[in-house]
Amino acid sequence: MEYGSQKATLRLLSCLVLYCVVGTAAEELRFKVRHERALRDHPGVVTFDQSGIAYQQVLNEKQQAKVAKGKKPPELESARWAYEDIQQLWISPDKLVILTYKDRKWLLGVDREFEFYRTGEEAAAPFTAAYELLKERLDQRLVAALADDAAVLGDRGLWQIPVKLQGTLRGSEGVLIVGIDRLVYQTDRNGQSRTWRLEDIDNVSTSDPFQLTLVTYERAKSQYGGRKNFQFQLKQRLDAKHFEALWKRLNRDKGLEFLTAIER
Repeated sequence: MEYGSQKATLRLLSCLVLYCVVGTAAEELRFKVRHERALRDHPGVVTFDQSGIAYQQVLNEKQQAKVAKGKKPPELESARWAYEDIQQLWISPDKLVILTYKDRKWLLGVDREFEFYRTGEEAAAPFTAAYELLKERLDQRLVAALADDAAVLGDRGLWQIPVKLQGTLRGSEGVLIVGIDRLVYQTDRNGQSRTWRLEDIDNVSTSDPFQLTLVTYERAKSQYGGRKNFQFQLKQRLDAKHFEALWKRLNRDKGLEFLTAIER
């Protein structure tokens, strides 16, 4: 009996070790990317893990051919950013932009950013997987330029309304979905979809039943305070009760007191 108990314990420990290894591996995501540069783009690999994001440049085909002929390989670029050192992380299914706190002296102190696009076989594995890894780990500095599947499928949807998002040169059409803990704008136009947690939204307002404005913490240098406004034209009349409930939920944690005497 004692021997059997020891075997069972060893099996249990083996399962725990296997679970830890698989779980740890699952928390690291790697993507082949193209790093956009001013003169020439570079191929590379971006890695997401629990503590941050890393980038490693790799040799392109011409460089590989030269190295194969015995030439000295060029110096490859590499970088790593802890999540706390990222000023804003913009992520869509195909594109990743990391805005850092580092100044670019030749651009009068403009903060340095890194722009990556998925390439090769990774086109079948969008950055959406990285969003799933990060959405509960990062704060309002995470800009999700994609539609959260859970809300889109209605798992957390309370109500939705067809809309047009106004743009400077060109807008987009889609659906605004209001969920329990987040809002989602879903559109077919690349890079225009958004998912906002309630804490990602600074304010919500409306001037008439066919207009809705969200003020978010996404960086927008051209707008007051650096916050970005999303102005929606509504294709259906906005239910006043829906807007009131949304406004109260957004402001519930800001210490505001609501006047309820009018409703009596």
